Amino acid sequence: MSKITFIGAGSSVFAKNVLGDCMQTPALQGFELALFDIDPVRLKDSENMLNNIKKTSGSTCVIKSYSDRKEALRGAKYVINAIQVGGYDPCTITDFEVPKKYGLRQTIADTVGIGGIFRNLRTIPVMLDFAADIREVCPNALFLNYTNPMAVLTNAMNTLGGVQTVGLCHSVQACIPHLFDNLGMDKEGVQAKIAGINHMAWLLEVTKDGVDLYPEIKRRAAEKQKEKHHDMVRLEMMLNFGYYITESSEHNAEYHPYFIKRNYPELIERFNIPLDEYPRRCVNQIEGWKQMREELVNNKDLTHKRSHEYASYILEAMETNVPFKIGGNVMNTGLITNLPKEACVEVPCLVDASGVTPTYVGDLPPQCAALNRTNINTQLLTLEAAATGKKEHIYHAAMLDPHTAAELSMDDIKSLCDDLIEAHGDWLPKFH
Repeated sequence: MSKITFIGAGSSVFAKNVLGDCMQTPALQGFELALFDIDPVRLKDSENMLNNIKKTSGSTCVIKSYSDRKEALRGAKYVINAIQVGGYDPCTITDFEVPKKYGLRQTIADTVGIGGIFRNLRTIPVMLDFAADIREVCPNALFLNYTNPMAVLTNAMNTLGGVQTVGLCHSVQACIPHLFDNLGMDKEGVQAKIAGINHMAWLLEVTKDGVDLYPEIKRRAAEKQKEKHHDMVRLEMMLNFGYYITESSEHNAEYHPYFIKRNYPELIERFNIPLDEYPRRCVNQIEGWKQMREELVNNKDLTHKRSHEYASYILEAMETNVPFKIGGNVMNTGLITNLPKEACVEVPCLVDASGVTPTYVGDLPPQCAALNRTNINTQLLTLEAAATGKKEHIYHAAMLDPHTAAELSMDDIKSLCDDLIEAHGDWLPKFH
């Protein structure tokens, strides 16, 4: 029996989407869905929920929970990863509260920025433990990574972990719907080309019936910016740099040095930037789960409709050899010619029985590549810190981070890194 292993299966809502989708996919019937999580209560919740869906859908997938990670992985054909190391309390709280003492504010802190750096540093060792298990018990498995920070973790699994990995993020699928709905445009029949890095990929082309839609998009965006709305940062970036970005405004506010600035506090109000947004979401999700648990875990009539998540479509394409196109995070093997070869990039990929094949993009517009490189610098130095255990590379990563460097002196950045290392304690490996 072929096997799909889901690591972090206690993320019940996400497990419902991804594994519920697999149960709705004819080519994946009869597969074992192997569930693993370090929280036995959440693991049992997900098992019960998925069995409810199995019953109502008539799926022949076999759902099995494991307390031993290596056994969950043994013989897997596909591995799906959705872990979070350190959770909201304590680690996310630490990532936000310690920088505040230095006057450094964040919105999400899960990609780059000082919070993204430390989220990487505590997650990479755990992921490399997964990689060691995979090399031993399922060396040919395809690893689908959904965990942030996407670019660095996908890079780490491929380069340090030696595991065939593709990173998946819904910002690619959501890009056109969000932009067009916000601007009141019809998205039916729109053709788009997207490439760059995760959370900062660019809508390079957007056409309908061969007509370039960018002039109309920019005209409407300029009007829209005269009023308050939820996507002001991205529209402002587009109006200044020429291209729309895949990930949301609250994310992008902290990827650039232009928006969250102590000397320009009015920008927060002007661009409607939700500081501390991620901790707020965490609190709401933890609260909301109590209500949702009843609806998902104990609902014997629970049904599921296939979602827009890529995972089941990738597996279906590989099992049936019917090609499917995704936006995937892969190593830059000459795909984007003006970004570093060491970087992980987000490009269109073709999926079929031979696996995930990335497509060639060529040069990005120079200003887009330049903005990507500012984030890639921090990503690669974070990887260097993880690979070598050298504290100096943590400092380098932080000093090269656009938002951190725009706000703090080099001395303060190093002091902040030291404070975060101390505050995170055993959640981090030892650095020297």
